[in-house]
Amino acid sequence: MRKFRFKSVVTLANMKMSVRSAAIVLAASTLISAMLGLFRDRLLNSYYLGTYPTGIDAYTAAFTIPDFMFFILTSGALAVSFIPVFNQRLATGNKKSAWEMSSSLINLLALLTLVASILIMIFADPLIRYVVSPGLDESGMVLAINMTRVIAINPFLFSIATVLTSMQQAVGRFIFYAFAPAIYNIGIIIGITCFTGGINLFGVQIFEGGIMGVALGVILGAIMQLIVSLIGLFGLGFDYDFKIYWRNQGFRTILRLLPPRSLDQGMDYVNSLVSMNLSSRMGAGAVRSFDQATTLHAVPISLIGVAISTAFFPKLTEELGTGDKTKFNTTFRQALRMIIWIALPISIIAFFARGYVTSFISNIGNNDSNGTIASILGMLCLAIFAKSIFHIASRGFYAYQDTRTPFRVSIIAIGATIGLMVLFTTLGFGVDGLGVAQSIGATLEIIILLWILHKRSNNTLLDKAFWRGSLRMMFAALITGCVAFSMTKFFPLMITDNSLVITIPKFLLISAVSLAAYLVASYFLDLKEAKPVFSFIKKKLFKNVK
Repeated sequence: MRKFRFKSVVTLANMKMSVRSAAIVLAASTLISAMLGLFRDRLLNSYYLGTYPTGIDAYTAAFTIPDFMFFILTSGALAVSFIPVFNQRLATGNKKSAWEMSSSLINLLALLTLVASILIMIFADPLIRYVVSPGLDESGMVLAINMTRVIAINPFLFSIATVLTSMQQAVGRFIFYAFAPAIYNIGIIIGITCFTGGINLFGVQIFEGGIMGVALGVILGAIMQLIVSLIGLFGLGFDYDFKIYWRNQGFRTILRLLPPRSLDQGMDYVNSLVSMNLSSRMGAGAVRSFDQATTLHAVPISLIGVAISTAFFPKLTEELGTGDKTKFNTTFRQALRMIIWIALPISIIAFFARGYVTSFISNIGNNDSNGTIASILGMLCLAIFAKSIFHIASRGFYAYQDTRTPFRVSIIAIGATIGLMVLFTTLGFGVDGLGVAQSIGATLEIIILLWILHKRSNNTLLDKAFWRGSLRMMFAALITGCVAFSMTKFFPLMITDNSLVITIPKFLLISAVSLAAYLVASYFLDLKEAKPVFSFIKKKLFKNVK
């Protein structure tokens, strides 16, 4: 009976979703994962940022090389290259080719990442010492090297899970794909709360504990995420074969599309590598502070840009697959406008309430650290808006199966960002300068991408209606900024506000009033994005009124 219930739940969860339902599920799961991530970071910071900044810097640096290998070999590169080709095979009823292609990718990426993981373990010492964080002291350096060797298995586990979840995403299954990252965070939380105190087996202590226990939690989370990804295959009919089909045309197409996007991902991570290197030279705790600010700014990007663009991407590929570019343009504008409409007020609220946001992950009684994170976050608020747009802009090219153009644009944008980071560091701007450089580079990138897409559509993609709507959104955002600024003056963040019980209600009140002002302004400015919200509110409040 229990087995039957389990299958029923899994079958229900694996049903194909509409774009709207997928966007809601992705946003909800991203929010849950983000909340778990914030809780994870709050635990880590409370344990180590105030008492052992060298250790938390080492832990942060240890992720750099394993994450770099995962991003450059798999990550988003696989999803945007794999899904259009996979959908083409399924649309023509050629499931045999789709399964062969999927099996080939799993096997090839497993081999590549396994080799990469072994190489990371071997060369962890020089990579950390001379490339990633040369500014760490010797104790932090040794700790970072050891943790890098533990976390090195992540690219292998993540790559397999990514292929499996990409298959599910391609056919409109989003539940297990969406919640896998949350499971990963749960594993790390287990490491913080259970493994840092040591591991005893039958009365024998087999692991002493400490911050290295968090690294074990990272591996546990990656294994749990892979298991959840496997459950998502239930009922898909995937016929796995332990073989690489080099002659499969779909597989060869993906191999052709993969390198530009992989290099694009790698370029993005070179940006992170440079910022890690520079921040490691700015004193103990600087690496963690910059990392925490970038983590906070990534939350709304995932909730808005990633969730909406991921939900729209299969539809965009389908419309281009049928040759209907008019529908593609309409769908793309709809997604872009939606992202802009949501990202604008969120970026503004994040700027004015950055102190409250920082308090969610850092409650250590160290106001200098909190102030540093909040200051960097303020500099990254423009990047929240720009990077949210980037995800739909880049997917516009991927729907055309064009991964080269975004890569070329990334070279320009990331080159400019790195140059600015070095310049601002030389001028003594500190870690704030790194945040300013990130925002300028992200803005430059979306301007170039949208301009090229517009030209590719014979100047029909971003029509006059789009620009008029965008200008009205900016005016509504200006009103929101005035309200948010006023609210932070009425409810200032006090030095004694060290509890979430105090800071969360204040933050929610500031956000709620500011967003209400934005909605009202959007309504009176006749923005179509606001109408469904007011219709929903009207339906809920007056459903019993004739």
